[in-house]
Amino acid sequence: MMILPEPVAFEWDSGNRDKNLLKHGITNKEIEESFDQDEKIIIEDEKHSLIEPRYMMWSETNDGKLIMVFCTIRNGYVRVISARSMNRKERSFYEKKTEKI
Repeated sequence: MMILPEPVAFEWDSGNRDKNLLKHGITNKEIEESFDQDEKIIIEDEKHSLIEPRYMMWSETNDGKLIMVFCTIRNGYVRVISARSMNRKERSFYEKKTEKI
């Protein structure tokens, strides 16, 4: 399992600052909130870890929006690659693993 840097800090730049809001309706604030949740699942995304380790996280925002976040750790910062709402299969997986059913 991935060990997040402490404190969790994010790298937002022109390459990823507004991308998730424009493409998927997920704000940077919601993404950051999802990392603070106790009930999150983080696993290595081996398929996309060819150049650097990448991770998938199932979590939720403070308002209960279930989201998937794809990220890497660079120089001690979380760099978000993509974030979007969970699909039905992902929601089912998350709910079973966190006993939210």
